[in-house]
Amino acid sequence: MAPKRFSNPFHGVVDMITEMNRMSDTISTIETTQVGERERTFADAWSPSTDILAKGRDLVIRAELPGVKETDVSVSLAHGVLVISGERHREEDDSTIYYTSERFMGSFRREISLPEDIDDEDVEAAFGDGLLEVVVHGGAHTGGPRQIAIKKRGRPRGRPL
Repeated sequence: MAPKRFSNPFHGVVDMITEMNRMSDTISTIETTQVGERERTFADAWSPSTDILAKGRDLVIRAELPGVKETDVSVSLAHGVLVISGERHREEDDSTIYYTSERFMGSFRREISLPEDIDDEDVEAAFGDGLLEVVVHGGAHTGGPRQIAIKKRGRPRGRPL
């Protein structure tokens, strides 16, 4: 018995903006890559939606990571930069047929500059229900950037500008 052919039940229902974005992505992918699907790297990783807020004296960073397993998420701090990275895998088997796929899959990465005086011990991370929450203790009320005075640049003698 021949396998049943499926037709897309959403054919004609996709809104015009979504379709234009899909076509634009397809064209730019064709122009910049080899034929066929390629693996994403940190250079072209997607970035999760993130909220950064102050809660008392603490800085709280919340990143949405639906469909990502805790074991596929990494949080690191180096030279005052917090890095949230990992990978979202597509779960499928031989019977899976996608009619449309708009969620990013593959590697993701988000870099957030923290105040200078933050140490590793000041940072805690917790993950659950697709939400990563990173708390930077004491990070909300650190001094802001130091302003540098700008002087008028003089014209070097004997050289026209």
